[in-house]
Amino acid sequence: MRVFVTGASGHIGSAVVPELLRAGHEVTGLARSDASAAAVQALGARVRRGDLGDLDGLRDAAAAADAVVHLAFDHASVAPDAFARAAAADHAAVQAFGDALAGTGKTLMGIGFTPTGDAATDATINANPRSAGSRAVAELTDRGVRSMLVGIPPVTHSDRDRHGFVPRMIEIARATGVSGYVGDGANHWPAVHTLDLARLYRLALDGAPAGAQLYAAAEPGIPVREIAEAIGRHLDVPAVSIPAEQAADHFKGFPFVTYDITMPNAETRELLGWDPVHPTLIEDLDQGHYF
Repeated sequence: MRVFVTGASGHIGSAVVPELLRAGHEVTGLARSDASAAAVQALGARVRRGDLGDLDGLRDAAAAADAVVHLAFDHASVAPDAFARAAAADHAAVQAFGDALAGTGKTLMGIGFTPTGDAATDATINANPRSAGSRAVAELTDRGVRSMLVGIPPVTHSDRDRHGFVPRMIEIARATGVSGYVGDGANHWPAVHTLDLARLYRLALDGAPAGAQLYAAAEPGIPVREIAEAIGRHLDVPAVSIPAEQAADHFKGFPFVTYDITMPNAETRELLGWDPVHPTLIEDLDQGHYF
């Protein structure tokens, strides 16, 4: 299968591309810089220069492929207004892919969640500006596209992880001298090892049905307190509870520390025969590469 991958040189893409190549797929990766192009080429994939703003280029690349794996997003856009612009660019890219793929039965794999029917959960999903792009992917099923969504855990961990939740927690712990969690730290973060996630993408590309919602959590929910305690052990600082009223000041720029998310994975495991084999989050932390 000819597969076009956006975000091919990134944290997740750099694992997905080799997984697809090993399965016999022909992969072309989108690269917006010389460095990204060199990284994609080093993975063994072909390179297409461009970015998410080049909508005509995205349409052409999708039309020439049998499948699109859309991973790119401007994660550097941390300010609320910049994040909204990045989400709008993502939505426009999905629409461009839809224009090229409509009626073909070809595959589009996006990131995100479909409505669950639970009002609280759906409110959380819809509050994320990226949800517009996810909805656009899901709606393409009705336009003759084999579209599917991959719900990626907020903690996707490995030695490739440089800017995720765990590196940020470690950075804050180093700066403050304590490894903090909010309240009793019983809120949960789902997690998956990058290489297990890459295998899920390959299995989904080869076998998931149109309209599938896949939950890519190897661990459905880890108490944040346990994560903070593991970080504290490695930094030799105490793991302490931060009162809720002090959390905004202590965890400056990181409101996600209070997220409470669980991501059941039984249906995805059964559908794809997905059996994560790489280290759990705490095991990965104990390997020391984060420190």
